[in-house]
Amino acid sequence: MSNTLTPEQSARLGRIKALGKGSHTPPPNGGDFEACVMEAVAYVAGEPWSDHPECACPVITAFMVSWNDGLPDAERTALLNPLIPQLVGTRATPEIEQRRSLMAADWLVRTHTPAWLRLAGLTAQADALASLPEITSMAQVPSLREPLEAVRRDAAAAWDAAWAAGGDAAWAAGGAAARVAAWDAAWAAARAAARAAARAELAPTKAELQKSAVALVERMCALK
Repeated sequence: MSNTLTPEQSARLGRIKALGKGSHTPPPNGGDFEACVMEAVAYVAGEPWSDHPECACPVITAFMVSWNDGLPDAERTALLNPLIPQLVGTRATPEIEQRRSLMAADWLVRTHTPAWLRLAGLTAQADALASLPEITSMAQVPSLREPLEAVRRDAAAAWDAAWAAGGDAAWAAGGAAARVAAWDAAWAAARAAARAAARAELAPTKAELQKSAVALVERMCALK
């Protein structure tokens, strides 16, 4: 899916040479330039230069800023640039923000973490999380604690490789829901899986999760 940009907005999008990590200075009056994904959204929308544009949902912004900074330079532009038109105009009500936050937490617990657990050979633990009911309400949090704690006990802490596929972003976007429901168990499990696998073995899981994270962002953007 994609939002329709005006001709002026499309022209602005065309000036963005690449997406880079961290913050950037406002672009010059002419020529191509580099920005992070949310600075690009602000620029395309015609807003003042910022990585927290007024037109964008703060939940999605938190996800995108973290994901942007966690991606390798060689992958960031191709992966995130196509999402920019969809991110413009996603600012919504607090109720929609909470639903998007829960969507991010659900993705972290039932998709992201099980993928890394399976890579580490912890299939039973992965299946236990993947089979949990979809997280759609904070009222579900107490019932999640026991299975998440069981997974946490089975996994030691490590972490680097998992975050490149969007884990940090889900944490940032999930807000209170992710903090209550997922932190100790899901994070420790994913970090253990990342440590257990060799770099070459990580690539297919990383690619799968990046594709899944793109779909998550598209679903959050489409939520009205």
